[in-house]
Amino acid sequence: MRKLLEAAVAVTFLALSTPTARAWWDMGHMTVAAVAYERLTPAARARAAALLRLNPKFDNWTRGVPPEEQDRAAFVHAATWADDIKRSRDYRRSSIAQDGADAVANIGYADHLAHDYWHYVDLPYSPDGTPGEPPQAPNALTQIEAFRRTLASDASDDVKSYDLVWLLHLVGDVHQPLHATSRFSRGLPNGDRGGNTETVCLAFTCGAKLHAYWDGLLGDRGSPSDAEALAATLPSPDATAAAVDDPATWVKESERLAEQFVYAGPIGDGAGPFALTDAYQADAKRVAEQQVALAGARLSQLLDRALR
Repeated sequence: MRKLLEAAVAVTFLALSTPTARAWWDMGHMTVAAVAYERLTPAARARAAALLRLNPKFDNWTRGVPPEEQDRAAFVHAATWADDIKRSRDYRRSSIAQDGADAVANIGYADHLAHDYWHYVDLPYSPDGTPGEPPQAPNALTQIEAFRRTLASDASDDVKSYDLVWLLHLVGDVHQPLHATSRFSRGLPNGDRGGNTETVCLAFTCGAKLHAYWDGLLGDRGSPSDAEALAATLPSPDATAAAVDDPATWVKESERLAEQFVYAGPIGDGAGPFALTDAYQADAKRVAEQQVALAGARLSQLLDRALR
């Protein structure tokens, strides 16, 4: 039994150690969308459904799903599209500098850049006065603002569909604390790239990136129905907090959560590895659940206003 448990933990850490730029792995992103879908007005649901049918992956998302459930399943599954394209040969992964003017392109599905840099906005945090660096642009914040404006404009439905699937993903991204900050310290003077420099230990093995640990707190893969079931178990977000519609405020809130809970003991200066305590893990799980529920509530309000 002990060997089986060790093997299971090792497999988990192999997944956690894989270098990705995901935030909330697939289950987390789909759960954000599942929370949002339940809160959408009927008009916004109908408009979102029409736009999502323009996505090239719509048939994949709804294969085997009864017709009456397809709109819901597509909405929830679409929240993973911005990560899925990173693994597609049809999309190119590159930097802001390499993409040049195309880094801010908003041309719909004709765009075959993966835009990894749209997934985060690294506000500098330093616990010891080490100089930080401002976040590069474009980033998650600039794109959420751009996409929600376009969604409410007279742009083509192809562009609006593209913007919708990005918004389903990016609103979740900025509620993951390590997609909102980079820590600068004496041990890491060049920044930790949102927790991608530190490694952590759990149970019988070490090597997972701190960032990946936080990404995986709600699980990795599953079906839209799994995400809907998980969404039903989450705590209801505070109504006042859910009503905040300023994405810059969302990012600042996430950065403060990183200061308070991500970079808390036993996470120290330097690259680690740091052995995570039960108390740290309990706090992390609680924060993750609260943030996913809050992201879903805020996403629904954003879409209700834009999809009129």
